[in-house]
Amino acid sequence: MTIDEETALLSRPVPKPRTPLPKLQLSVIMLIQICEPIASQSIYPYINQLVSELDITGGDEKKVGYYAGLIESLFFLTEAMTVLQWSRASDLFGRKPILLIGLFGTGSSILCFGLSRTFWALVVSRCLCGLLNGNIGVMKSAVGDLTDRTNRAEAYAFLPIVWAIGASVGPLIGGSLARPHDRFPEIFSAAFWQDFPYFLPCVATGGFVFLSWFAVLAFFKETVPSRNQKRHGLTEVGSEDISRADSPPTVMSHKHVGPLPMRELLGFPVIISVANYVALAFLNTTLGALLPLFMAMPREIGGLGLPPPTIGIVLSAYGLTTGLFQILFFARFVRRFGEKRVFVNGMITCLPVFALFPIISSIAQRFGLSIVVWGLIGCVLALGALMDTSFGAIFMFITASAPKSSRGTVNGLSQTSAALARAIGPALSTSLFSLSVQYNLLGGYFVYVFFFVLSGLALVLAEHLPNQIWEDIE
Repeated sequence: MTIDEETALLSRPVPKPRTPLPKLQLSVIMLIQICEPIASQSIYPYINQLVSELDITGGDEKKVGYYAGLIESLFFLTEAMTVLQWSRASDLFGRKPILLIGLFGTGSSILCFGLSRTFWALVVSRCLCGLLNGNIGVMKSAVGDLTDRTNRAEAYAFLPIVWAIGASVGPLIGGSLARPHDRFPEIFSAAFWQDFPYFLPCVATGGFVFLSWFAVLAFFKETVPSRNQKRHGLTEVGSEDISRADSPPTVMSHKHVGPLPMRELLGFPVIISVANYVALAFLNTTLGALLPLFMAMPREIGGLGLPPPTIGIVLSAYGLTTGLFQILFFARFVRRFGEKRVFVNGMITCLPVFALFPIISSIAQRFGLSIVVWGLIGCVLALGALMDTSFGAIFMFITASAPKSSRGTVNGLSQTSAALARAIGPALSTSLFSLSVQYNLLGGYFVYVFFFVLSGLALVLAEHLPNQIWEDIE
């Protein structure tokens, strides 16, 4: 056979056409996705002030970090206790009922948080919020159900974007609506708002969660086969809405569709993907807890001394920056560099992020809140936006590592592990901040050196991911 230039060109593999995304279904999922960062992060701008007002620390500002970190961590700690069970239940009973339960529990517990007047009431309501919220793993499973290899990067690009929007809106709600009787006395002059000064941001957050509940009830179509379909050995990915022209093709088979036992799932693909997700979640949540604490604490003990409204604006800017960066660049980066390189490059940014904190603190102590300080804070936000591209990349690894029939279980396992990391991260970081300041460890900057070293270790782990992502497993 004669091989010429034309033959070589014709023999190249033709790229598979990109499957259109199911827009309505994904829109509902993104609405659910935005609820968790709003619920978990709307308390960040005022939690330190709330702890101080409860007089738990006896007036010692250096101890605020201990209790604030505990309250922040409880959501993720209790979420870790149940998210695997919720996700596995979604493999058996469907995604929709589990999503509805999670949203209802989240909205109710947020309202309870706003009505809490003691430290232990805050603890109980925060725990309930985590225990009843199993949606984070179920949502990612649903995205995997609705997509294939040709369009998954575009779909997963929206998850960090929506999270970033929630991370932007949440602190803005918390910072803007906290203590309304002080900020808007002509409207909120009743004694109720003085007795419950943080109920208004909880009402706004809870109201959005319940709105999402109604959206799921009305518009979300089940993506897991019904029991009747399973009984007849048929698997249909999606529904009438999903099987339209703008959706992935319906898949019908006579294969076993039940979730596999856990021991059969724990191979190298699942373990290495979940381990890297845990490392990323830990460092990202650490940054999320350290940044508002760093901005809230007085300058003389290593912070910036900013008020809650300003902290809310800064955190909102961080969310906006992340969202814009994801929507503009993530899918392009994945197509050009591959999932692994995108993930590793995002993890690299952890090193300069933690290195910048002591630099900002030193400049603020000497020169006040100068333009240099704000410029460096902007650098932290920009680097954080690049770090967040790692989430979409690792979600793609996790989805590809799991058989379709056990996707909920594997996503639940990843979310359980990540929730534990997110529970440890805020408590550890804020406690180390307080210890560093209280005992002047490395000039009060030990906390940043500690997490700088951990970031380096996370990079070593990231290099163990394969260069090419796995094919979807039936």
